[in-house]
Amino acid sequence: MQDLLEAIAIAIVVSIILIIFVVQAFYIPSESMEPTLKPGDRILVNKFIYNFRDPKRQEIIVFNYPLEPDRKFVKRVIATPGDRVKIKEGKVFVNGEQLKEEYVVEDSYTDFAEVKVPENNYFVLGDNRNNSKDSRYWGFVPEDNIVGHPFIIFWPLNRIKIIGGDIHVDSMVSRTYGQS
Repeated sequence: MQDLLEAIAIAIVVSIILIIFVVQAFYIPSESMEPTLKPGDRILVNKFIYNFRDPKRQEIIVFNYPLEPDRKFVKRVIATPGDRVKIKEGKVFVNGEQLKEEYVVEDSYTDFAEVKVPENNYFVLGDNRNNSKDSRYWGFVPEDNIVGHPFIIFWPLNRIKIIGGDIHVDSMVSRTYGQS
């Protein structure tokens, strides 16, 4: 019995360490990141990657919402510290060059005047531009607010995939069973 209690205690401690420092699950409540992430998706977030490198342009991040730090948001990094960003005629420009965004289904309805991203901050947008409250509305995301990088959708089962990757459960099933 004591061995069982010790094993449970160790499992709890390891779980807490993993959640605090390594990986954590999050729920997607809104359509602001469609089509990449859909309402009801559950994702795993790598919480330690940004200890070794900075977020890159066009990566998805989870962060503490600057206006209510207890809330977590998921958006895409559009501009990094020192970049200049603007939206003109629905197109996003970073440092004067149009950003190629294959993940956006519909261009932004509104323009956004050019701003320079301050040091230790990031400019983020939702993939579903016309249904997303993001840096256009509440400003920059401080580096200290960043929680981590989502790397996999693990629920629902028909949406399991590596975020940003080409591995999907649907394609694995069709290859395995010869369906298309």
